[in-house]
Amino acid sequence: MHFYSLNNPSHKVSFKEAVISGIAPDRGLYFPESIAPLDADFFENITSYSKQEIAFQAIHQFVKNDIDAITLQEIIAKTLDFEFPLVELEENVATLELFHGPTMAFKDVGARFMANCLGQFSNKKEVTVLVATSGDTGGAVANGFLDVEGVQVVILYPSGKVSEIQEKQLTTLGQNITALEVEGTFDDCQKMVKTAFLDDEIALNRNLTSANSINVARWLPQLFYFLLAYKQAKSKGKDIVFSVPSGNFGNICAGMVAQKLGMPVNHFIAATNVNDVVPHYLSSGSYTPKPSKATISNAMDVGDPSNFVRIQHLYDNDFSKLKTVLSSYAFNDTETREAMKKLKSDSDYIADPHGAVGYLGLKEHQKKHPNVYGIFLETAHPVKFLPIVEETLGIRPDIPPQIRAVINKPKKSIKVSDYDALKSFLMKN
Repeated sequence: MHFYSLNNPSHKVSFKEAVISGIAPDRGLYFPESIAPLDADFFENITSYSKQEIAFQAIHQFVKNDIDAITLQEIIAKTLDFEFPLVELEENVATLELFHGPTMAFKDVGARFMANCLGQFSNKKEVTVLVATSGDTGGAVANGFLDVEGVQVVILYPSGKVSEIQEKQLTTLGQNITALEVEGTFDDCQKMVKTAFLDDEIALNRNLTSANSINVARWLPQLFYFLLAYKQAKSKGKDIVFSVPSGNFGNICAGMVAQKLGMPVNHFIAATNVNDVVPHYLSSGSYTPKPSKATISNAMDVGDPSNFVRIQHLYDNDFSKLKTVLSSYAFNDTETREAMKKLKSDSDYIADPHGAVGYLGLKEHQKKHPNVYGIFLETAHPVKFLPIVEETLGIRPDIPPQIRAVINKPKKSIKVSDYDALKSFLMKN
């Protein structure tokens, strides 16, 4: 199995090379050269498999040339040592809870998988993981890579645009983790990271890789929990749809790869906040990135989602074909808060703002498709957005032990204003 650049299909590398480099020299995202469907029997009998067995079958074809079966099983066991419960809330509505890991966000899966892969590949040669975060990626990456031998982690995050708990999770660990606080937006952080990868001067001093979902080892393993959700919902005997709170679009793209593997799910809903580049594209046919806007669902504040090109490629860059499998709707903060209130009053369920956007997207889809069994992803524990939850619902959720462990630790960050400041840091440290 090779991975090729979406900007230049003739540029092919191994899984190991794609993980270590993060992004192709031409700035293209890496993509697997083929996706072989799994046997139909696998999906027919999926309820008899453990979550580790499901994950192994799903990812093996993509990594087998660089990771032997026993090592892969060990990596998966370390990645999936927590649960992914499907919680029914209404008739034909359930949520897949992805916040039972160490940093209480869906990104724990990809960050852990990538950290273990990179630990295998580094061969004691120091690698710098350079990553931009709009919220949860930073904490998940910091936790996943903490104390991994041969790996230094540098996390860029937008000052004042992540929640207090998210900030504590990425700024309090120390050791091999450094947080850079950027005067700007997530899009600014992401642009700085991409520019650094193509800077020859930096390349002479550091071996850079990325832990954003542009990296195949961060992106692909997210397909695991879509399959685990299907396992839990299969007995319903209904058409299943997924509604995914979407910012950079790596998560929903991984779900679509699961579909390409043969998962019997025929539709996805990309639910966004007012950063509506993709909803606008699907309604108009015009893809127009624009500066991101700050919202209460901050992890989705992305004005130029880098993974959407992978989704387009999955469907042969055919707009008509893509529209048969993907719908997208945008919602503002007022609508998000109303959804949080509705979920609490009707189902006694406390959702975070991102999950609430996912719920809204599902309900919008069900207006025309009332009989589908809808699963929306709850991507982070509501306590990670405590001020918003308290202000909206008038309640204070209990603080889980994962959060208590960092909430009172002192923040340590380095402020940077522009790319030159980032480059100076990377060249000197």
